[in-house]
Amino acid sequence: MGKVFVCDHPLIQHKLTYIRDKNTKTKDFRELVDEVSSLMAYEITRNVALEQVEVETPVTKTTCHIVSGSNKLGLIPILRAGLGMVDGMLKLMPTAEVGHIGLYRDPQTLQPVEYYVKLPTDPTQRELIVIDPMLATGGSAIAAIDLLKKRQCTRIKLMCLIAAPEGVAAVQKAHPDIDIYVAAVDEYLNDHGYIVPGLGDAGDRLYGTN
Repeated sequence: MGKVFVCDHPLIQHKLTYIRDKNTKTKDFRELVDEVSSLMAYEITRNVALEQVEVETPVTKTTCHIVSGSNKLGLIPILRAGLGMVDGMLKLMPTAEVGHIGLYRDPQTLQPVEYYVKLPTDPTQRELIVIDPMLATGGSAIAAIDLLKKRQCTRIKLMCLIAAPEGVAAVQKAHPDIDIYVAAVDEYLNDHGYIVPGLGDAGDRLYGTN
């Protein structure tokens, strides 16, 4: 069973408070999401492979570690809100390739419908991180992971700012092998599908739309 990792570092929780605040302006909201994404990237990359190298300090030679060139990462934001978390992650993993998955909800069936897919080169050889700020019903995350698995991708993680328990349970039921990284698991989904207490619509707040 995949695990749920709550990134509860004090700096993440501090910044998340201002992300939740309805009075936080678009510019500040965007910068805070970027910063939290960078901090969360430390956790989600904790298990990347290292290799030994020899360096010479001003005092002597020593053996140190660097990130192995065998690590191939791919960032897969779900459009559009997922884009707001990409730059923060690229600051720590600049060699990661970025793909995109576009989904919309069919107004009749309420099911996610794919409208755009562009994956990194050699996606089956990469560890792929699916990125979406909100894990509400779990529908979009499940559809994105479905899409990747149909393309024979097997090393997949899911990264969100805030999750509802219902969304976590749905992803775990559909994809029990997937690890989920979040900054917080909130209380519940309301009748309109919003996470409570949540932060509102992440896409609208990132891009100043209604």
